[in-house]
Parts: sequence; C-alpha cells; structure tokens
Amino acid sequence: MSELRTDRLVLRRWRDSDLEPWAAMNADPEVREHLGDLLTREQSDACMALFQAEFDQRGYGWWAVEVRATGEFIGFAGLDDLDDDMPFTGVEIGWRLARSAWGKGYATEAALTVLAHGFDHLDLPEIVAVTTATNHRSQAVMRRIGMTRDPADDFEDLSEPEGPLRPNVLFRIARSARS
Repeated sequence: MSELRTDRLVLRRWRDSDLEPWAAMNADPEVREHLGDLLTREQSDACMALFQAEFDQRGYGWWAVEVRATGEFIGFAGLDDLDDDMPFTGVEIGWRLARSAWGKGYATEAALTVLAHGFDHLDLPEIVAVTTATNHRSQAVMRRIGMTRDPADDFEDLSEPEGPLRPNVLFRIARSARS
C-alpha cells in the first residue's frame, strides 16, 4: 500500500519536493535531540533514497507525512525492521516531525494509522517502539497508541557513546491487545 490517509494527514511515498524540508528537519538540533548528530544535506538525501529502496523491497517502511489541507510535508511515520544489533527482533513503529508540527496530535494520528496497517494489512503479531530514556514526548505517543513498557526490556544502545542517547526504552503492543 503506497498511501494511508487520516482525517488530517496523508502518509505517502517520498517525492523530490520532500528533499529540502527533510534536510531542514535533519539539520534542526531540537528535532535531532534524541537521534544524534545533525545530518548534512547529502546524508539526508541518502536517507530518503534508502527509505524509498527499502519500501520498494519490503512493501512497507517510512512514509512521508503531509498535512491534507495544505500538502505541507511535516515529517515521516512508518514501520521498519529492527537492526540486527538490537537485543530483540521484530518490526518497529516510528515517527519524526518538524518542530512546526509538534503539539498538534499529528504523531499520534499517524502512529495509530501505521499501527492499524501493520496489524490489519501486514498481519504482524507484535509491533515495538524504541526511543531514548529521555525522549518523553515519543514515550507519551507510545502510551497514547496503546503500547506498554516493561522496564526489564530497557537496554543500553552500545552503538552510542556514554551519554543521554545510550539508555533506551522499549514499548510493545501485540495485535491481540488492540481494543
């Protein structure tokens, strides 16, 4: 499925017109606070190309998110296979929005739609979400979409240097737990 729609959002495949606002997001220290170093334009472009290739290969991935009423690109949301170096396996849900889109409920709205797609169309038994222990905004979205956290599942991301990006939390939701 190449496009998902909500009342206010369109989750769609990436376009060349997304390159500039995507690069701006990746150069914003507040957007990248829980993600690590700022990205150059070339790194942002390469990420978008990878997102597209993975979507083509698997049939799911990171959708670009735009506001239906204006067509404005505001970030991404979607599903991704967990990296092999993670201490667990599965499919991860995630989102990242431009600061101008924060506080409007867009992350929750997009995440609920992605979650439904993962369970109803991809038949996933469980979906997980990972973020830094200090990323309270993302953790709030995870709770709002019905995910739960067991502190025993929390882990250190050893690919990160000592500091605030290393402690991570894991949230989960099983298809059977959906209301």
